[in-house]
Amino acid sequence: MSIGKQLAGFLLQTRYEDLPAEALNNARVILASTFASAAAGASILSARIARDLAREKGGKPEASIWFDGGDRLPVTEAARVNAMLSDAAASDDSDLRNIAHIGTIITAVSLAVAEKTGANGKDVLAAMVTGYEAGGRIGDALTPGLGARGFHACIITTFGGVLAGARLLGLTPDQTGEAFALAATSMGGLGTSTNSLAREYHAGASTLSALNAVLHAQRGYTADQDGLLEAPRGFLQTFAGEIRQDALLSGLGESWDITTDLTIKIWPGATPFAAVVEAAMNAAREGNVDSEAVERIVVAGPRLRTQIGHKHPKDLVEAIHSLPYFIASAVVDKDFSWQHATPQKYLDPGIGRIQDLVEVDPDPPGGFGHYTWGWGATVTIKMKDGAEHSSVVNAPRGSGPRGIDWADVEHKFRTLMPEAGVESARAEEILGTVHRFDELSNVDGLIRLLKA
Repeated sequence: MSIGKQLAGFLLQTRYEDLPAEALNNARVILASTFASAAAGASILSARIARDLAREKGGKPEASIWFDGGDRLPVTEAARVNAMLSDAAASDDSDLRNIAHIGTIITAVSLAVAEKTGANGKDVLAAMVTGYEAGGRIGDALTPGLGARGFHACIITTFGGVLAGARLLGLTPDQTGEAFALAATSMGGLGTSTNSLAREYHAGASTLSALNAVLHAQRGYTADQDGLLEAPRGFLQTFAGEIRQDALLSGLGESWDITTDLTIKIWPGATPFAAVVEAAMNAAREGNVDSEAVERIVVAGPRLRTQIGHKHPKDLVEAIHSLPYFIASAVVDKDFSWQHATPQKYLDPGIGRIQDLVEVDPDPPGGFGHYTWGWGATVTIKMKDGAEHSSVVNAPRGSGPRGIDWADVEHKFRTLMPEAGVESARAEEILGTVHRFDELSNVDGLIRLLKA
C-alpha cells in the first residue's frame, strides 16, 4: 500500500472524539483568523478579479463566496475565491516549519464542501485537524529542500485540502490516496513569486487542485499505482531531492501539527518576521527609545542570514515582506499593528529613515544554539550615545510553542471584519458561532452571516 493511502487510512478513521481539545480549539482559532483575513482581502484587486471571473463563469449552485451577496457557485470556484480572499491580505495563518498557509486552504475547502453536503460542526473541525496533519506531515517530509529548490509552500497546503475534502465527501483511504497522487502531479508554485500578487494566486490554485483531485478520485479516477508520492521521480524526490517516508508515517496520533506548529498572525505581514517585530517592539519599549537618537539596529536569527526584503517599500506586497520596514515601524511607533499595512505607514518618511539603519548579523556572538524555532530573532538597538537595548524572541505570540491566546485572535477579528463592511453586531454573531462551532448541525447559519 502506498504511503499516501496509509496516511489517509489513519487520518480518515480518526474520529472527532479521538482528537485532543487543544487541536479542536486551534481549528476554531483558524476559522476566526481566516474569516478576519478574508475580510481584509475582500477589496484587494487580485481577490476581486478572481471573484468577478468566478461570477462570470457561473455554474451549479453549491457553495458561497464570503462577503459577497451573489448566488452560490460550484464548490470548486467558491472555495478557490475564498482562499484567495484570505491570502490576499497576508493576514492568515502559517505553519512554523514551512511558512505554509495550511489553515486558509482547509477552511476554504471544508466550509465549501460542508455547505454542499450539510456536514455538521464536529465533522468540519475533525476534517480541519486531520487535514492540517496531512499538509503538515507532507510539508515536513520536504523540509528543508523545498525552499532551497525554488518551490513555493503552496505545494504543501493542497494536501490539507485533499484530506479535509475527502473526509467530508466520504472518500475511502484508497480513493484519498488517489486524490493525493492527483494533487501531487497537478500542483506547482515558484518561491520567488511570494513577493507579488502570485502569492494569493497560489492559494487559489492549491484549493482548486485539492478539490479537483478529490472530486475525480470520488468518481473512480486513479493515479497512484506506483506510489506517486514516494516513487523515484515522484513528488518527494522531485520537490525535496530525497524520499523521507518516516516523516509521513512515524508517530501518527502522538501529537497533532495543528497544536505544535500552527501560528496565527496577530499583526500583518510575513510570518518569518513575527519574532523579529516582537523583539524590536520589546527593545524599543523597554529602552524608551527615541528614534532620532538611534545609530543602527542589528537583527540576528538562525534563518536571517542576509538582508531580507525591500527598504522603503512602495506598496502592500513589498511592505509585508520587508524586514527593514517591520523593524523600523516597531522602533519608531513602539508598536506594530494592522495600521502598518496601510500607505500612511509604509510611506511614512520617519519610518523610512530608520529602515536605512537596519542590518543583519549573519554570524552573531554565541551563534544560534539557544533558539528552538528556526525563525526566532534577536534585535539590538544601538544608540548614538553608546547605549544598547536588546530583546530575544524564540517563538512569537500567536504560535503553538508560545500558546495561542483567544484575546489576540478576537482583537484581530474585530479589527479586520469592518474591512468587508461587517458591522459590529454581525461580527460578534460570527465570532460567537465560531466559539460554539462544535454544536452546529450544519454551517448554513454561519454562511448567511458571512455573506454580504
